[in-house]
Amino acid sequence: QAHVAESGGGSVQTGGSLKLVCTVFGVSSSDLCIGWFRQAPGKEREGVASFVGGGTISYADSVKGRFTISRDNAKSTLYLQMNSLKPEDTATYYCATRFLGGHWNSGNSWKYYGQGTQVTVSA
Repeated sequence: QAHVAESGGGSVQTGGSLKLVCTVFGVSSSDLCIGWFRQAPGKEREGVASFVGGGTISYADSVKGRFTISRDNAKSTLYLQMNSLKPEDTATYYCATRFLGGHWNSGNSWKYYGQGTQVTVSA
């Protein structure tokens, strides 16, 4: 059974950077699809970025130009480089794997989620 583990969260000031890491277990590296989601207190979970079949990369409008998703198939690891962070980026960030189809930013489109890593951006 597949599962994922996130790391790399932390606290930064506005304008700072963080790099989140998602390690995937139990999924063929040639089929490595990942989605990054975040959830702030009192808000719904939202899609941040994804890397799905065929190398298609998608970003939420709110992070375009600031966040970059990448992957290392050899390590079954994916990354989310977050630059120019803003207080509104504060949330728990989750990675997900095993894309089920549908729209990438729907929480129901992914089967396995990690436990999350906290990102806090102070003004």
